[in-house]
Amino acid sequence: MDDLNQILQQRRDKAKEMADLGVDLYSNTFKPSHTIAEILPPEATANQDFKLATGEKKIAGRIMLMRNFGKAAFMTLQDSSGRGQVYLRKNDVGDELFTVFEKLDIGDFIGCIGELFRTKKGEPTLKISSFQHITKSLRPLPEKHQGLKDVEKRYRQRYVDLIVNPEVREVFKTRGQIIRMVREYLEERNYMEVETPMMHAIAGGATAKPFQTHHNALDMDLYLRIAPELYLKRLLVGGFERVFEINRNFRNEGLSTRHNPEFTMLEFYQAYATFEDLMELTEDMISTICLKINNSMVIEFEGQEVDLTPPWKRYTMDEALVELAGIKQDILDNPDKIIAFAKEKHIELEDKAGPGKAKMELFDLLVEEKLINPTYITAYPTEVSPLARRNDNDKTITDRFELFVTGRELANAFSELNDPIDQKERLEHQVINRGNDEEISPEVDYDFIRALEYGMPPAAGEGIGIDRLTMLLTNSASIRDVILFPHLRPESKQV
Repeated sequence: MDDLNQILQQRRDKAKEMADLGVDLYSNTFKPSHTIAEILPPEATANQDFKLATGEKKIAGRIMLMRNFGKAAFMTLQDSSGRGQVYLRKNDVGDELFTVFEKLDIGDFIGCIGELFRTKKGEPTLKISSFQHITKSLRPLPEKHQGLKDVEKRYRQRYVDLIVNPEVREVFKTRGQIIRMVREYLEERNYMEVETPMMHAIAGGATAKPFQTHHNALDMDLYLRIAPELYLKRLLVGGFERVFEINRNFRNEGLSTRHNPEFTMLEFYQAYATFEDLMELTEDMISTICLKINNSMVIEFEGQEVDLTPPWKRYTMDEALVELAGIKQDILDNPDKIIAFAKEKHIELEDKAGPGKAKMELFDLLVEEKLINPTYITAYPTEVSPLARRNDNDKTITDRFELFVTGRELANAFSELNDPIDQKERLEHQVINRGNDEEISPEVDYDFIRALEYGMPPAAGEGIGIDRLTMLLTNSASIRDVILFPHLRPESKQV
């Protein structure tokens, strides 16, 4: 800490000396004519025959490296497009500017004017005829070779992480590309993008715990949304037949490599479609995006090879429990036996939990992590699918699927329940089973039931985790690696 304080003081002293020379420490008058990548592209280094642009160029960026040779120096500048080398000589810029140069630090922003040339080693470089100081950096960047390796510090100080780790910037550029491709894919198929409320008057949301706040003017509690599902279905009632939303959801639950309190979801709904239609769409959309991002259907994730080439594997939940967990079919067919089997596996079930809940918990425990290549699981028990349409031939299961890749859920979809009487009964049953022992008791959204009573067309809907999709396509092990500013404990309270 003493060394850091000394460096901080040295930088402040330099800043004062520069100010005494009349230098504007935080100028906003330099206008670059090009990005660094436009005039110093990587291919110019790799290909010595690459013809450099002629004429005066202006670039601006942060100093990332300095090699001072007394009356001359090489510097590496970085902007949002990449890095490039500049060369400065005292004879070219004059005594006054060279005095300013001698007070520059790594991390400072400067604007450079000059022409391109190649060094003796063939490195394309901007030879500076003049430069302007733009921003003074009062705090040092991590050492070049040591870098910013502390994971907690990388997440907490993402601004530094982005400066010194180019691969991190690439992840977030890719995230932006993925979201844009999702939008384009759906819009090409006549889906309309919409926005629905982030704050809900009712604490709904299946088994997730919401964040609670209070609106003073209305004197009412509000809840950050668990999901936009019920509002998007209201739009189906209103006549919009294909809608999607890409936005944040919030769940007041734990942190892990797969979970953050706020996360980004894609939800989309299509009238006159079934869950099977969405299986085809999802398979095509994700594999298409993967090919565009990675130029291959086969990618690597945490040392494992994952093949996204369609068609993808499909199991019913019972088939997965038999084939992948080794549970005998006669146990699955007997409610008492499957509940007893779950308890033998040390699964804690609520008193009112039935065989469907037991199957779901056994699947999570024994099957999920085995699903590396993309796999659809269908025929979820009605007991754990309160918003999904019952199967026409077997009322104990629903027309639902979940998509699993690399041992984790990536998407959840079903043919929508549009029978208001059945929906009301299931939601009320869900509230009865949940509400008594919870900090925030869930409520039935009776306005949603009223909307269904006006008539909702048959439809299918789906949610896809954008964060998890980005993790998959960028080989990122933690959700915090694909969220710019993930939530962390306050620094003062860390243990």
